[in-house]
Amino acid sequence: MSALQRRLPLGLRADAVELLDGDCLSLPEIEQNLVDLARLNRLPGGTATSLAGIRRLLAPGDEARILDVGTGHADMPLAFAECGWPTVALDTNPDVLAIARRATAGEPRIQVMTGDARSLPFEDETFDVGHCSLLVHHLEPAAVVGALRELRRVARRGVVVNDLRRGLFPLLATAASVAALGRSHVTRRDGIASARRAYTLGELDGMLATAGMAISWRSSRWMPRVVTVAT
Repeated sequence: MSALQRRLPLGLRADAVELLDGDCLSLPEIEQNLVDLARLNRLPGGTATSLAGIRRLLAPGDEARILDVGTGHADMPLAFAECGWPTVALDTNPDVLAIARRATAGEPRIQVMTGDARSLPFEDETFDVGHCSLLVHHLEPAAVVGALRELRRVARRGVVVNDLRRGLFPLLATAASVAALGRSHVTRRDGIASARRAYTLGELDGMLATAGMAISWRSSRWMPRVVTVAT
């Protein structure tokens, strides 16, 4: 990145800490935030685009086992299960895990487990597809590369990354979305921080290459959220 680019607004990734990454939130605050995020996942670039990315790695009618890392409210695993794909939903936060278990209690195709993306508790090629949504921007670059390497290790067919991209339009679009759809002060505050902490697509591409993967498909690069499929 040139000196001029670094001086531009959003030229550098912000180091703001999101409230969800701290330990100061109550369980009701966390749950309301996760409900908001599930609602935002229904917008373009969310769940439907992750499903499209996963299908890019499968042949029609294929059975698939999915790993969803940083699962949040587990709304995406529920969508995967509706497609007939058994899914393991992973998170590190005990409160988030409790919420996810409650949300998926009636779906036998979903297993909710404790686990860190940077050190996945699974053997090589345990899954067909590794998926993460709105996780990468929470991590520093070295941790992103470590998580991508782990997803590559455990996923036989490929990895799907759904996340915000950094830029002025994504920031404005995210601000409008969380203002309109966010019921929680955590969502409204963290939504802006997420957009400022997000990586550019060029930065993500570099981290994928470092993790030993190449891009095989990408959703519209002009949307605030972009899904990248890598093998």
